[in-house]
Amino acid sequence: MTYNLWGTPNSLYTGKARSYLIKQGIAFTNRAAGEAHFLKDVTSKVGRWIIPVLEGSDGLIVQDGADIIRHFEAQGPTRYPAFPATPRHAIIGQIFELFGGEGMLRPAMHYRWNFDDANLAFLEMDFARSLAPTHAAPEVQAGVFAMASGRMRTAMAGFGVTPETIPAIEASYAEFLALFDTHLASSPYLLGGAPTIGDYGLIAPLYAHLARDPYPQRLMQSSAHRVWRWTERMRCADSDAGEYGAPDPVLLANDAVPETLKALLRFVADDYLPEVRAYVAFINDWLAARPNLETGTSGLDRPQIRQLGEIEFVWRGHRMKAWAMHYRLYLLQMVQAVYDAADETAQTSIADLLAETGLGELITLRTTRRIERREHLEVWSAPV
Repeated sequence: MTYNLWGTPNSLYTGKARSYLIKQGIAFTNRAAGEAHFLKDVTSKVGRWIIPVLEGSDGLIVQDGADIIRHFEAQGPTRYPAFPATPRHAIIGQIFELFGGEGMLRPAMHYRWNFDDANLAFLEMDFARSLAPTHAAPEVQAGVFAMASGRMRTAMAGFGVTPETIPAIEASYAEFLALFDTHLASSPYLLGGAPTIGDYGLIAPLYAHLARDPYPQRLMQSSAHRVWRWTERMRCADSDAGEYGAPDPVLLANDAVPETLKALLRFVADDYLPEVRAYVAFINDWLAARPNLETGTSGLDRPQIRQLGEIEFVWRGHRMKAWAMHYRLYLLQMVQAVYDAADETAQTSIADLLAETGLGELITLRTTRRIERREHLEVWSAPV
């Protein structure tokens, strides 16, 4: 079977799926979301305009980077198994899938849209050429970019990017780069000699926005060269780890978690756990106000809408506002699923690690109903 990956080069979520396909040696063709077939046929099957979408020559349609990865992992052995077999590595992978795709949206959006002197000319060309119809007139391309950039600049506030929070966002991102760069001194990937789901979560923002747009690209290259090399490595079919002596493509032995990785987990606890607390509390209140919410629906008037409402929380000394979204809960549940499926000994090992790194609440922060994905949409499961 042959595959098309519909998306754009600058898409955070497309980058996650693309990296996985490359690493696994799965042959595919990159296709632009501005093509007529996508706009007419693919979006009608998905039910909304959203990327990425994997389309198979047999009619297969899989929307969403997380689901694309899980689709192939469920088919049988892959070159580099995305989901570690040992408990601590397994939950670390899911934590960084959640944090990469959702917890790093603030720096991703800030460094893309608030540095027009360096970024704008590049973004104008990049967005128009992948979102406009093929061979569209310049004025059409300009209109497509204006619409996309206007929507994204407005969305920044929904992720908590405001003039007041920008200094803290920049300090947070600098801290993350330093910690990840230090960790990568001893291994080419997050958990050793092969990529896992945590790497695919992190590549989403760290490539499409932060290693590709001109301003943050220079920032990463000059301040965190190992992270920059990791973004290159994550787009190569081979291990691309010559500077490590071409290590075997295996994970750290004995489910080990080095201190540099624990430092990254503590960063996630400080930087993202306040937001998780806030959106879980908000969603539970939202559900309590809707006792008759229909199973299999999003609970919203339009199923294409992704935001349930606005949350408030304190982040790095700032009163922050951001969106509560179904999809973030979907990824949080994947973290918790690792713990729930583990035996008692493995659960103790996981709990000890999360307690040590300040992330113990990730196991207990649960909503009264679960989110599922059906027909490419996030919907509520039946009440338990």
